[in-house]
Amino acid sequence: MTNRDGTERWPDSSQRESPTAPRVAIVHDWLTGMRGGEKVLEAICDLYPEAPIFTLVRVPGRLSPRLESRRIRTSILQRFPSAGRAYRQYLPFFPAIIELFDLDRFDLVISSSHCAAKSVIRAGRAVHVCYCHSPMRYAWDQFDAYFGAEQVGRLRNRILKPVLAGLARWDRSTAGRVDRYVANSRYVAGRIRRYYNRGSIVVYPPVDTAFYRPADRREPDPSFLVVSALVPYKRVELAIEACRRVGAPLKVVGRGPEMARLQRLAGPATEFLGWRSDEDVRDLYQRAAAVLLPGVEDFGMVPVEAQACGTPVVALAAGGARETVIDGQTGILAEDATATAFAEALTRARRISFDAQAIRDHALRFSRDRFMSEFKRAVDEAVGTSRGWVLGARVAHRSLDEGGGSIDVENAATSPRSDIPAAARWPQSDNSAAREAKE
Repeated sequence: MTNRDGTERWPDSSQRESPTAPRVAIVHDWLTGMRGGEKVLEAICDLYPEAPIFTLVRVPGRLSPRLESRRIRTSILQRFPSAGRAYRQYLPFFPAIIELFDLDRFDLVISSSHCAAKSVIRAGRAVHVCYCHSPMRYAWDQFDAYFGAEQVGRLRNRILKPVLAGLARWDRSTAGRVDRYVANSRYVAGRIRRYYNRGSIVVYPPVDTAFYRPADRREPDPSFLVVSALVPYKRVELAIEACRRVGAPLKVVGRGPEMARLQRLAGPATEFLGWRSDEDVRDLYQRAAAVLLPGVEDFGMVPVEAQACGTPVVALAAGGARETVIDGQTGILAEDATATAFAEALTRARRISFDAQAIRDHALRFSRDRFMSEFKRAVDEAVGTSRGWVLGARVAHRSLDEGGGSIDVENAATSPRSDIPAAARWPQSDNSAAREAKE
């Protein structure tokens, strides 16, 4: 049996669920590796263990065992040539593809979004909560970092400008499909307000502070450390040049399209380690002189993981780092995104004797338990605000003892009948036009 989008239908687990339990779907942009967004997704999945995951594309074997064991539903993008490796090349198709997911049977949709996931089309009766890692960076304020002439060539740059401008318009026009935005930092909350004209609440991402912890015996390494996807906006070249200027060795953990360019820029004191296991990364955190964050991060889980290990962080004084690093106490903030400013920050970090326990105590504010509690409360409040949940999303119509007849739950919000209880009146949503187009 197939779904309306042409993909294979897996068994409907809702047949095994309680008839009164809300049916939950989780939507994530793509599953091609374990980065910060996937760690957030993992925690959300633990809160909703029966919920299937919908995603544009998946690369099997690249996820944690907990995510690999979930029911994962991919889109038609999975069938495109080299989709697992070259999915970014299909970016212009994402709006059409994400809207093909059939979520009609779900009562609660939770999207984990930094690209297109927030724009799925839900049923009119459903509630949609978006955990927003960031509005699309490359469609809004970071086009040049991703698709500048230096990155993709002049011709592709000219072709992509109108394409990404159209994507930005679509991104803004579909912002109303979300009932509640949850931002991963105050910095991202500001971006949501700027680009979507929507409010949000802030719930910081979960950091596994039980796993990331100081070593029993610290064996210091004079090397600085970068743990990052090697993509343009991470500005890893600043860390390479700053370390060269101060004569410090640098280790770089990560892979990405910038790898070859960065290797050409690096000198013999820079070592590229590729992707490493969580255990290896923890060991590197524990021994590093400091962990470097030269780019503007929306939140940045790496600096918090490092601080949980008692290691200071040298970061650009912008974005989420202003919320996670305390200058002079848990690390150093460089005021400018220049190699000179970063080199000065490295020199300053070398002169300070940091208190490892104080650094770790600060990181505990971002624990996984705190995320689970705050995010669940945010979802419950969104559901409660929608009020129609009281009727039970399984019920399409309910007979009334008073006056007979029935209530059409999906249309109750606009019904003029005074005998419809307030709890039955579903909130107005500008999702209706998209829903009609889908039908």
